[in-house]
Amino acid sequence: MILLPAIDLKDSKVVRLYKGSFDTVHQVAGDAGETAAGFVKAGAKWLHTVDLDGARNGVRLNFGTVRKLAETSGLQVEMGGGVKTEADVDAVAEAGVSRIVIGSAAVTHPEVVEYAVRNYPDRIAVGLDTLDGKVRTAGWEHDSGLDYLELATSMERIGVRYLIFTDIATDGMLSGPSYDRLEALKQRVSCHIIASGGVTYLEDIKKLRDMGLYGAIIGKAYYAGTIDLAEAIREAGAQC
Repeated sequence: MILLPAIDLKDSKVVRLYKGSFDTVHQVAGDAGETAAGFVKAGAKWLHTVDLDGARNGVRLNFGTVRKLAETSGLQVEMGGGVKTEADVDAVAEAGVSRIVIGSAAVTHPEVVEYAVRNYPDRIAVGLDTLDGKVRTAGWEHDSGLDYLELATSMERIGVRYLIFTDIATDGMLSGPSYDRLEALKQRVSCHIIASGGVTYLEDIKKLRDMGLYGAIIGKAYYAGTIDLAEAIREAGAQC
């Protein structure tokens, strides 16, 4: 199972939120490059990044930082936040990002996903950001009313191969992943599934691995010290 330690960026700072609320933003690390270097030392091969300003406002204010990470960190970079249009998809792809995450646009402009899959078939993921099983958009602040399994099915039909499932209720809370919803998703689609939100302890890594998931994102647990990344990677297995 691939582990993707996370760097969330707001105002060029490495931050975390509780349950996706921008009112709870707090800085958790210093320089993004130094943080990524720590991931490399632990044995990581992938890095998950989110431009929180882009996710909320549609303007990729932290894109320069993500581009630098893609160029210099030695990690394969996955990026979400602010990918709203076909031009955004092209810009992120040309910056050397290995996997482009489309969130809100999958709901509001599915034609953007169609374009992305057509042009970058192996480099596209769709983020299923959910609260009580309903997909949220605009930096998690708007309830689309759409069931996450319905969106997943429609994205698989378009040709999406990677899905990132986030349960907002568990994000940043160190409370454990939403195993039941992850299992339901796994039963519904054949896409590669990446778990996000609530991954807290080594036992979570083992359980997600044994479920047969493709990957898991580690955020707050790394910065809070509840997971030793190197140990987690050894349990997860091969990282490529």
